[in-house]
Amino acid sequence: MCALDQLFLATVSMSSDYSPPSEPLEFLHDDHQVVLVNKPSGLLSVPGKGPLLTDCLLARVQAVYPQALLVHRLDRDTSGVMIFALTPHAQRHLGLQFEKRQTKKTYLARVWGEMTEKTGTVDLPIVVDWENRPKQKICHETGRQAITDWRVLRSGKGETRVRLMPKTGRSHQLRLHMLALGHPILGDPFYAEGPAGDYPRLMLHSETFQFRHPDGGQGTRITAKAPF
Repeated sequence: MCALDQLFLATVSMSSDYSPPSEPLEFLHDDHQVVLVNKPSGLLSVPGKGPLLTDCLLARVQAVYPQALLVHRLDRDTSGVMIFALTPHAQRHLGLQFEKRQTKKTYLARVWGEMTEKTGTVDLPIVVDWENRPKQKICHETGRQAITDWRVLRSGKGETRVRLMPKTGRSHQLRLHMLALGHPILGDPFYAEGPAGDYPRLMLHSETFQFRHPDGGQGTRITAKAPF
């Protein structure tokens, strides 16, 4: 089977399985330049391919703020803070901050197993796993640099609650880096196997987002409490 056939089948499967949450959005902050939202797990950030995948966070935000512009994305299964620009200036300003790695994000995750070390850094390059898209994989030959700092918050009963601080923004970076440590994120539909995957959702949440405000450059930090 060629890569295009696999991608088509993955899209069809996603379309048939897509059942986005219906609860009202939680708006965390808004002003004349930006709006920040607590994205629920299970909702696409942007439309997918096909009529069954049009419901997404961008569309829901634009229903309230028609001028809203996309700045970044979170995976469908990840919840937490997302920022949208309300002006082209804000979109450019924030886009440059992402490009220059000037924004800071922290995530909360529940992972399989009890981690013995308290802090650490994962520095493993990531590339698309073309034969198994949308999965990614660690590859030292062709992968792009990916760095994640982590800190244990508590552990017990066969799992660990950990704070993740990505220094780069590769697709599935946090999932793969935790998997590489032997501690897959609970409920991960792509990388967790057996009991680790038997959870109602991906236990990964974008907890804080820190940026320089497009109007004046003031440092701004927005937080959304994890629902797990």
